[in-house]
Amino acid sequence: MAKEFEIRKQVELPASPEEVWAAIATGPGLSSWLFPFEVEPGQGGVLRLVVQNYREESTITAWEPGERLVVEGTPGEDGTTMAYEYLIEGRDGGTTLLTFVHSGHLGDGWGDEYEAMTSHGWDQYLHTLDQYLRYFPGRRAVYVLAEGPKGGEDIWPRFAEALGLSEMPQPGATVRLPHGEEGVVDYVVPPAFYGFFLGVRTGDALYRFHGKPDGVDVENRLFAADADQKEAERYWTEWLGRTYA
Repeated sequence: MAKEFEIRKQVELPASPEEVWAAIATGPGLSSWLFPFEVEPGQGGVLRLVVQNYREESTITAWEPGERLVVEGTPGEDGTTMAYEYLIEGRDGGTTLLTFVHSGHLGDGWGDEYEAMTSHGWDQYLHTLDQYLRYFPGRRAVYVLAEGPKGGEDIWPRFAEALGLSEMPQPGATVRLPHGEEGVVDYVVPPAFYGFFLGVRTGDALYRFHGKPDGVDVENRLFAADADQKEAERYWTEWLGRTYA
């Protein structure tokens, strides 16, 4: 039997309600901090996730511009259901309080995924939203996803060695990325049984490294005008392949 769940998060964002709405309810906005979506706006509309060869559609069940958005996914065969609610509240000083609620029912086999979602999963994505609105307002990102080889051992040690790290850096530290660009660490989740997470911000990009028990994925948002998605995906896929050969 599917188990009911609710994850509730709040974050104060350095943007107006209108700017936050553009970030959560438009394709360019969502691609700049979450995933690449195509949006058919309005109640009864569609959010269409488009990542490489993967497609998935969700239905918009509440559409109140600048105030509230609710999106519901297609139920799974195992009884899993997912709903995502965004509540927007303007604050004095030009900031916005965003309340995010992820709820539904989880079927069998969601134990590790649920632990990751509650411990850091949505926190790191909402932090990426903050970084997007704070450092790249109004800019459109090219979304890049590169997946490393699955399996293997020493996932964190091999990643740290490839990036020249002796230990997990703290937020605010400077690191040099494999292609030579320097960036500032903006978010970390130290290595644990479910993996690790390292976020690095540069002048033109947000780089995110997702360490999992069976490998590492790289998820980037590139804001430079000349960013090339296919070239970036090729580069990071090859780098992951060398790192975990």
